[in-house]
Amino acid sequence: MTKSDIIKAAFKVWGRELYRTTSLTEIALELGVSKAALYRHFKDKDALLEAMNPAFFDECASFIKDGCEKSLNAATEQEAHLTLMRIIAEYYILNKEAFIFSLTRVYNNMDRQNAAEEFRKREINFEHLIGRETEDTSYPSAMQLIVATMIFCVANFHHQGHEANTNKAGNETPADEVVKNTLSKIESRIKKGLKLDAERIAKMDYQALERQVSGTVYEDTEENTLLKAVAEAVAEAGPWNASMEMVARRSGLSKSGLYAHFKNKQDMLDQLFVSEFSRIVNSAKAQLETSDTPEAQLYLAIMSIVYYLRSRPEILVAIGWIKTRRLELGKGIPALISRTISSIKLEAVQKLDKHMLFEIAQLILFMIVNTLAWWPSKREGVCTGQNIEWAKNTKEIPNESFRFLFRFIALGLEGLN
Repeated sequence: MTKSDIIKAAFKVWGRELYRTTSLTEIALELGVSKAALYRHFKDKDALLEAMNPAFFDECASFIKDGCEKSLNAATEQEAHLTLMRIIAEYYILNKEAFIFSLTRVYNNMDRQNAAEEFRKREINFEHLIGRETEDTSYPSAMQLIVATMIFCVANFHHQGHEANTNKAGNETPADEVVKNTLSKIESRIKKGLKLDAERIAKMDYQALERQVSGTVYEDTEENTLLKAVAEAVAEAGPWNASMEMVARRSGLSKSGLYAHFKNKQDMLDQLFVSEFSRIVNSAKAQLETSDTPEAQLYLAIMSIVYYLRSRPEILVAIGWIKTRRLELGKGIPALISRTISSIKLEAVQKLDKHMLFEIAQLILFMIVNTLAWWPSKREGVCTGQNIEWAKNTKEIPNESFRFLFRFIALGLEGLN
């Protein structure tokens, strides 16, 4: 047994639990050795996790290097971006554990500059591949939207766990045809969006629609005030480390008093996310009913979510924990959220089945949260960590950014030209 064997087992075992809990005992069981045998290679769990970072960058860089060279030689900037997206998506489709690790242990803990530096050490310069952004570059950039869409689609692919994801030999690696079809679907979504009417979009009065949404008032009830305390605790410590003691301090209740409202911690989290998803969707539905034009409906829905999350920074950070499906909400809760979000009946997608409608609704929310979360702070340069301060700065994002996002969702890259 080598260090490499242990690292490979760690990716596999801890990836199953989304790195929420990490135990050397689990690795030992996977390898069929004693826990003491692992200590001959790694002094503790943290040392093993530290060793997994370079292993991830080494393997990823080796896989995508040729595709990056092709991206440099692409005829157009758009083709360069799509070429880069395809090779990264292919790596993540084929390597589920690496994908999960990158979301939970790399990009969640490192800022973008550090991750870029790790790739530069391996002769991959993303700044050169993508093009250096300047103050004149629109926000969000086209590449940012491409990457966010790719991440969502790959997460959705792995989340579904469809039978087609395994070949006849029972190997967990997706078959070539499955990979090819998945990449094609991702590229189509990026290039075409929801295929709405470009002419109607060109005639839209964005400012009037934004004024309409900006006048919305969100009234707080006693229940909402308590859930806000839950959201603040989740925003500070994450869903796995947030405690009922933390909520008690913020709400002014005793820990025993919280049990009059929540059965346990999991019930507390369930109520938080179901309540907030319901409020977000209900505010979007109220705006949808004011227009008969599908394109205007979609923009009203997007902006109603934007304004709500801007007004509730603690909710924005809390939702950030689940935007890549890193949080299990308990039995029955996903179904409740599915029915809630699927109740948005955009005319443009009404012919789709509930599964696809739910997927589109999730994608829209995912893209909004990413656009808000990636807004560079004037003080820090980038958004890093899970805290409320960066979320408060999202009020600085100009509405033109969400018009840009809307056109991408509605028309894809073709709508940004």
